[in-house]
Amino acid sequence: MARTIFTIVGAVALLAGTQAAALAPLPDGTTSEERANTARLNAEQRARGEAEQAAYEQSLAANAQQEANSQAVFAEETAAYEAEKARVAAMSAEERIQWEADVAACKAGDTTRCAKPAVPPQP
Repeated sequence: MARTIFTIVGAVALLAGTQAAALAPLPDGTTSEERANTARLNAEQRARGEAEQAAYEQSLAANAQQEANSQAVFAEETAAYEAEKARVAAMSAEERIQWEADVAACKAGDTTRCAKPAVPPQP
């Protein structure tokens, strides 16, 4: 029985000594509790920083995708514009060739290919 009592007293003394050691300042002037709090705060800050970094990278990826889409739309619209411009230029050249042929034929005496006289406006 005495042995059990000494064991219990020893355990209590050991626990009390551990708590006292936790509150006793370390060589740098901090306590174990302060260090634990600092570690917890650092972990929280690291988690916030990583979350912000992930959100920033996601935003960058979304912006890059939007820019790529805008560039693709611009390229398509530019190609359509250039195609229409080429079509109009070809049509204009074709009409000019026809007009020049009509003028040459009219000067050669083919009156069916001459321009109709302009009708003066009625007063």
